[in-house]
Amino acid sequence: MTQVVILGAGNVATHLYRAFQKTEDIEVVQVFNHRPEKLANFPKTSTTTAISELKAAHIYIFALKDDAILKMANIIPDFGSLYLHTSGGIGLDALSNFRNYGVFYPLQTFSAKREVDFAEIPMCLEANSEKNLQNIKKLATGISTRLFETNSQQRKALHASAVFVCNFTNHLYTIGADICQKNDLSFEMLKPLIKETASKIEQLSPEEAQTGPAIRNDRKTIEGHLELLDKNQKNIYKLLTASINNLHGKKL
Repeated sequence: MTQVVILGAGNVATHLYRAFQKTEDIEVVQVFNHRPEKLANFPKTSTTTAISELKAAHIYIFALKDDAILKMANIIPDFGSLYLHTSGGIGLDALSNFRNYGVFYPLQTFSAKREVDFAEIPMCLEANSEKNLQNIKKLATGISTRLFETNSQQRKALHASAVFVCNFTNHLYTIGADICQKNDLSFEMLKPLIKETASKIEQLSPEEAQTGPAIRNDRKTIEGHLELLDKNQKNIYKLLTASINNLHGKKL
């Protein structure tokens, strides 16, 4: 039985906890967080707000914001265990003050109120030794079927890509919803379009799947859209239109 302590109580920590709870070979012996109210989400496991009360475990997982990982890594004692962080944006060396360390990065967007299937989530793994990498793979195999060895530079690039296809895209959904609301339209009308846009890249490359007024260089439509947008929306619209035009060899 692999014993794990999770450091953090946010979305990533919560979903990892739920995934580990479904396994037979992984036991979460404790969850740490400095805010006690967040620990209410872990009623079946020992919790603490004090580093001095951390339990012994085979693996300690820093499921924290990037800045907090760097800060906590200088505070947590080295018990000779394996120390992992879950960040896509910081390197392996963030935990280099420990003897045994690595990265356990789940490539997915996590929201507290939505369940995910961890078996389908790509797990990006890295370690400071082959022995530690094998131990990380053993942990990852307990919750996912998709394991990838990625170095810190590759993971940073992957994380940047994820920001474009997930975080920025979701922000555009927010803008679209705002435009709908201001014009007495239901955002529900756009959901079939959103689903088809995502589904198309199962068969086509993103470049091949591109449609719309920007790739057609449909100036009248573009100008009409700009007339109804606010200043911030206009700036984003112009930037993305120019990017699509440039990629496909057309000028604004």
